[in-house]
This record gives sequence, C-alpha cells and structure tokens, in this order.
Amino acid sequence: MKHFFLLAAGLLVGSQATAQKQPAVSAATVERVARTLTADDMAGRPSAGPGNLKAGQFLAAEFKRIGLKPLPGKDNFLQEFEAYEAQTSARTATLNGTALPPDNIVLSSGLPQVDWTNTDATIRTVMVGAQDNLFQVVRPLLDLHENTVVIVDPAHQAQFKRLLGLNKGSVKAQQPAAHAVAMLLATAPLEGAAPTYAVTATTTIKPVAMRNVVGILPGRDKKLAPEMVVFSAHYDHLGITQAVAGDSIANGADDDASGTTAVVALAEYYKKQKKNARTLVFAAFTAEEIGGFGSQYFSRQLDPDKVVAMFNIEMIGKVAKFGPNTAFITGYERSDFGPLLQQNLQGSPFRFEPDPYPEQNLFYRSDNATLAKLGVPAHTISTDQIPTDKLYHSVDDEIESLDLQNMTSVINAIARSATDIISGQQTPTRVAKE
Repeated sequence: MKHFFLLAAGLLVGSQATAQKQPAVSAATVERVARTLTADDMAGRPSAGPGNLKAGQFLAAEFKRIGLKPLPGKDNFLQEFEAYEAQTSARTATLNGTALPPDNIVLSSGLPQVDWTNTDATIRTVMVGAQDNLFQVVRPLLDLHENTVVIVDPAHQAQFKRLLGLNKGSVKAQQPAAHAVAMLLATAPLEGAAPTYAVTATTTIKPVAMRNVVGILPGRDKKLAPEMVVFSAHYDHLGITQAVAGDSIANGADDDASGTTAVVALAEYYKKQKKNARTLVFAAFTAEEIGGFGSQYFSRQLDPDKVVAMFNIEMIGKVAKFGPNTAFITGYERSDFGPLLQQNLQGSPFRFEPDPYPEQNLFYRSDNATLAKLGVPAHTISTDQIPTDKLYHSVDDEIESLDLQNMTSVINAIARSATDIISGQQTPTRVAKE
C-alpha cells in the first residue's frame, strides 16, 4: 500500500510538471500588441477612420511576421469590403413656429435633401411623451422605410443626447434606404392639437472602405485540412468621443484590443507548434461596434459546414467574477464546446465557466453570432464583469486598466484547451440553426 501511494504521488507530480512544461504563448507579444493597438495614435480605431486602417495594417504586418498565409485567392491579409456612411449637415427645424437649437435635432437619413413641413401627408408624426421609453420607440422607427418626424418630450433630454451621434454619421452595410427620421426635442402641442413643423437638412452618402484582417495556417493533415477552426476578435472601437477630463480618445483596451491581442498571440503560438491537422483561421474583424458588419462579411466568404469551431475572444483584460485563472463561455449550453475545452485543461488550475450574465444576451452581442446562427459551434470567451464594468465604452478603457498577467493566462488556457480540436481528435457538436 505504501508503494501504491508513492506511485500515485509520483504520477501527480509528474502530471503537474508536464502541465507546467507545456509551451506558452509569448507574454512579450501580448504586451507589445496590446500597447500598440491602444496607443493614442490609433485614435480609438473607429471602423470608418484612419486609425482603423493603421491598426489593420499593423495586424497584417504581424500575420506576415508570424508566417501566416492569406486566404486562398488573396495576395494579402486585408479582407476588404464596402459599407456606406451617411453624414448630415446644415440641419434646421422649427416646431409650432419656434426655431430649435441644433442639439435638439437628430436626423437619421438616407435622403440627400430633406425639406419637410407638416403639410406633407406622407410624413408620419410620432410623439414620445414624458412617460414613454424613448429608445423603445425610436429603435424600430430607424429600421422602417417611412419618413417620420418624432417629437420628443424634454423629459428625455439626457437620453436624447445619446442620439446626437447619429448627426455625425451612421454606417450601414448596404446603401441606406431613401427615407429619413427626424427627431425633435421640444414640448409637444396640447393634446388634440396638430403640430406644425419645418425640417431641412443635407445628407452626404458615400461608400466607405472597410477591412477585416484574416490569415490562415493550412492544415497539415490532407483529410482534415478542409475543416477550419476560427480564432477571432474585433479590432475596431469607438474612436474620438466626448472629452472627459481632457481625454477624448476611446482607446478600447479591453474592448477589444485584449481579444485581438489574443488572436495574434495564438497565431504565433500555433505556428511554432506545427501540429494543426485542421486549417486554422485567424480573423480580426472591423465594424463590430456599429453592427457586426465585418464578421457578417467574413461569414459569407466561407462554407459554415466546414467550420468545426469558432473561438471568438472578447474583453479578457480583467479578472472574471470567478477569480483568477477563469473565463466564461457564452452559449455554454448550446453545444459541448465548453466541456471539451475544460477536458483538455486537466491538470491545470484554469476553469471555463458558463456565462454568468444570461440577461445580457451576450451570445448574440459579439462576432460569434453570425456563424452560430448558421449552426457553427461559435462561442465567445470573455472575463468581463459587464454589469459593473464602469470603463466599458469610455475614454478610461486604457492599457493601464488591463491585468496583462491574467490576460496572458487566459490566452494560454485557450491555446491549450483547443489542442484536440485543432488536431482533429475532438469535434464540438453543432449549434441549432436559427
């Protein structure tokens, strides 16, 4: 019996030593890439801005340095596509004979010119009273192909300010429909009285070049090479926003320079390993913040039936609510993706947990959603405590707010947990199509 316990102890120590000796992602690469993406000269990496192009070119250079290959038929790593930006200028409005200040007027328009009065019976009028939910009323109207004037009670002034960004320009995946919605913050006429108004505006609509950054490690097994495992994150962020204490750059360190850094570090790791039976695809998406256009375009360029798994990585820069050496997986119950990852981490202290914030609907709020709807076991890995994250979408989401050591441990866990999937020994169950 004594010999048995000695043998068991030896096996335990041996397994722990093996886990410790496993190759690791480069902590130096993690820090360097994260600092580069969050630098002020990237100007917050907005989808339609020069900072986004600069970030995309940096990531393409990283893929080249690592030794990835472009997608078949491409001679570079930039997966370019076109979207449309609508910018409104010279907007004016009067309501019941009173001119409104510019900050009381919001226009979302696909029309080059608006020159409306209440005498036009084709224009719909909607009232948002003090007790109404402003965003619940406005969101559906923005998707309708109907010219609409929305009169918003001044009680919603604070929420109305959040809509002013529409005046600076909105980006759509397709050519904007030829209609407009004008929102006016003003006291409505007395109940039963018809409002009189006049609205004018000029909108410039132009195509905008956008780009994902995509590289591959071709599979080393001829039979399994047609099957793909995707590692992805979005590299775009909000750009220049309203200044707070003199800072107007939303650097997007956690959201999602952290995930994009993981994609680069994982590409470097697997290239050195030279063990991938399946083809590995490394994708940095643009335009997640404005509608997920980048991942949607990417998804249309491949056969979803050949994608066996998608590791989408979103906001891993801080310790999860479960403590260090943990992360959560969105849609954990939708496939056996999570249990398989955990199985591959035996002997490691790291744990993958189910999404603790189901009320946030995170499974459909990131770039995994498009492929998941097509049946791919596409899940997002995150550590963010989003209900209490005060830095989310703020100018304070800076590199200094990241726990780089914990972030590196998360990336290492992803690298090791994916081993049997990329080798072809595991294939996660499919997600129900929607």
